[in-house]
Amino acid sequence: MGKQAIILGLESSCDDTAAAVVRVTAAGPAQIMSSVVAGQDQLHAPYGGVVPEIAARAHTEKLDSCIKQALTKAEIRLSDVDAIAVTAGPGLIGGVLAGVMCAKGLSAAIGKPLVGVNHLAGHALTPRLTDGLSYPYLMLLVSGGHCQFLIVRSHQDFSRLGGTIDDAPGEAFDKTARLLGLPQPGGPSVEAQAARGDPARFTLPRPLLDRDDCNMSFSGLKTAVLRARDGLVAQKQGLTRQDRSDLCAGFQAAVTDVLAAKTRKALAIYRDEAPREPSFAVAGGVAANRAIRSKLESVCVEFSTRFVAPPLALCTDNAAMIAYAGGLQFLAGQSDDLTLSARPRWPLDRSQPALLGSGRKGAKA
Repeated sequence: MGKQAIILGLESSCDDTAAAVVRVTAAGPAQIMSSVVAGQDQLHAPYGGVVPEIAARAHTEKLDSCIKQALTKAEIRLSDVDAIAVTAGPGLIGGVLAGVMCAKGLSAAIGKPLVGVNHLAGHALTPRLTDGLSYPYLMLLVSGGHCQFLIVRSHQDFSRLGGTIDDAPGEAFDKTARLLGLPQPGGPSVEAQAARGDPARFTLPRPLLDRDDCNMSFSGLKTAVLRARDGLVAQKQGLTRQDRSDLCAGFQAAVTDVLAAKTRKALAIYRDEAPREPSFAVAGGVAANRAIRSKLESVCVEFSTRFVAPPLALCTDNAAMIAYAGGLQFLAGQSDDLTLSARPRWPLDRSQPALLGSGRKGAKA
């Protein structure tokens, strides 16, 4: 089985506070001993989206409780862990900072190593954790804050083929839900309405399909929904239930078409490397959308490529993926000290130009 380590993982990059215990093996399957996630949907619901200050305060209040629950469910003591892994970025800086400071305190108190983990690496390595995919595999990370194609060659080797140049799909789902007066989170609300709608009623754009690359754009699609809504309101002084359902169906169909078309381009690039066991994995909250998942699975059939979608609980933000990614780093001899910093921006592939531009704190994605 090779070297093993029991890792306590902490995740607090957005609006889910999470802790998990994972037994990681350098060469072999991992064991999720416990995974605890405390959501914040009710806290943010009145504001129509995540409020960073509220999220950071909630993380500070819930981290201790989540850690205790994770240790209890794993039937171990804090002193039994070999290292503490924590999301050090990217994410909402207040939330990331809450997790990093908590992990530093635990590391100093019990004298165990500290490992800072890139949140995106946690998602990208989840198919290894859940399905044991062989390197290299193609990964589509599609969530509320991120959207990019990655070729994953090892736990520290990621090549970005492309991604969104503006809004992430999950963000576009949330904004569309707000435009149509639907509850948050927007993804499940829009999907439920779309199931009763006509996707062909409204002509909505499929941005960047004329470009021969893997980049995507969803901001203009959201604006097109806004204009269609305003046109209906001006014409009818309001929206009917069917109007909402048809708009949701048209929006979801457009997102699905864009993701499918760009997946074909990414798969063509990936398959040129002649991987021994070609595999395509999708993770992130948007991966829970049944229409999108079904379409991507069909694209994989076209390319004779295995399709993998981890369980929903491990697609969305969780600490098991952080513990696993951190465990691989730890077993490879990589760790951090108490100077570990929280990072709002942290691209996985630093060799590629930033998709969303750079600022004083570095590339955004």
